Amino acid sequence: FQQFSETGSRKEHVKITSEPKPGFLERLSETSAGMLVGLGTFLLAFYVLFTNEGRALRTAKSLDEGLSLVVPLDNIHSISQQNEGRLVHLAGALSTSKPLFDPSYGLSIRAVKLKRNVEMYQWVEYEDSKEYEENGEIKKETKYSYNTEWKSEVVNSRNFDREIGHKNPSAMAVESFTAVSPNVQVGSFVLSKGLVDKIDDFKQLSLSHLEDPHADVTRGGDYFYHSDNPRRPEVGDLRVSFFYAGLSGDDPHLGSAAKVTVIARQRGDQLVPYHTKSGGVLEILYPGDLSVEEVFQKEHESNTMKTWALRAAGWLSMFVGISLMTRIFHTLVDWFPVVRDLVNVGLKVFALCVASSLSLLTISVGWLFYRPLWALLLALLSIVPIAVARSRVPPKKQQ
Repeated sequence: FQQFSETGSRKEHVKITSEPKPGFLERLSETSAGMLVGLGTFLLAFYVLFTNEGRALRTAKSLDEGLSLVVPLDNIHSISQQNEGRLVHLAGALSTSKPLFDPSYGLSIRAVKLKRNVEMYQWVEYEDSKEYEENGEIKKETKYSYNTEWKSEVVNSRNFDREIGHKNPSAMAVESFTAVSPNVQVGSFVLSKGLVDKIDDFKQLSLSHLEDPHADVTRGGDYFYHSDNPRRPEVGDLRVSFFYAGLSGDDPHLGSAAKVTVIARQRGDQLVPYHTKSGGVLEILYPGDLSVEEVFQKEHESNTMKTWALRAAGWLSMFVGISLMTRIFHTLVDWFPVVRDLVNVGLKVFALCVASSLSLLTISVGWLFYRPLWALLLALLSIVPIAVARSRVPPKKQQ
């Protein structure tokens, strides 16, 4: 059953589908399949938690080792052979051998990277679904709405519920791309590819000082439009914007050259990755002029954030895995509403406590070879969630 309506450029319709309520054996089969997925998720959590602790400790040791060995360079325009193979720290303005061009739009800039971003005016489909039970059937009501928007990727209208009236072109006439300077330097030192990849603070390029490059292209603000009327675009129209990162040399419209701080190994006139004895790799670049202490502090903060993010992901993976594996108990009693709700709450509490305990225990094992005392403390702490859960279970009445 479908209902159609249209308001301005936004169109929508409602579609209702129904299917018989699944029987007990069918639900049990689905639950069994979910148990296998849960088992995989549960095992993945152990891998993420265990390897994350080793990675975090190795990274911290590598940073401490690097801080004790790094040599600040006073002059970035001369190369000292005494620092060959050593970890060095330097800061200065970026420079490139030649400008980056986009001949299609008559644009050039001295920068490390130039990105052309192309967007097409297209139909976009949105879904809003809800399920309910009626007359022994499971019904699903889905509201499909369509709107026209600028999108940087081609939206495949063949996947729409209703393609008629919402058809998009299959490709863009102009493609997006990113140009990277082949030679990037700070003073007399050439940056490695890994360091150049870290220069990603893109800023939109103002096109106010440029003219329309072609008769069929119109400039509007900071965009070039492939459209008959940019103020009222049609599906299939394009707009192009540009972004740059790592300005090289002074520019009358954009300002002074970008400054960066680098910590890497000196190899001749090149800055390359430095391999520490702890098994880490130091190849660091930050925008601005930072001291050695500031750079390593930022790296430690980044390592801490990454560690906690992976810990949270590991715990969540374990919680979801346990929930899926114990879902079968909920299925066995779902014919009895009161019992089903109680079992559902109990299973969630069980998954929460077990996931917390096993996560702490796994983290402690990961620390065993690096910090044995902390590992023992975490192992003891892993008992707390289970102990708290058991303490809330009412004792049996005396016979």
